[in-house]
Amino acid sequence: MFAFFRKRRAAAELDALISEMKVNLENNYKSLAHEARKKLGQRTEELYAAGMISASEYEKYSSIFTEYTEMLKDYHH
Repeated sequence: MFAFFRKRRAAAELDALISEMKVNLENNYKSLAHEARKKLGQRTEELYAAGMISASEYEKYSSIFTEYTEMLKDYHH
């Protein structure tokens, strides 16, 4: 039962990073958007390795990370 809540908290953490990245993009905070994207990639890997997110969630967050990596590749100062 508690594992469910820990896993839900892990997904909520990743969702918060995605929201942070989107807000930074909307406000044209380029370096902060890049930092949030980097954190998203790192935390996705860490949480998956720790068993805190499922394989399907890992695929979902990895594809979002890849999508934003492609979008932000030419997005700098």
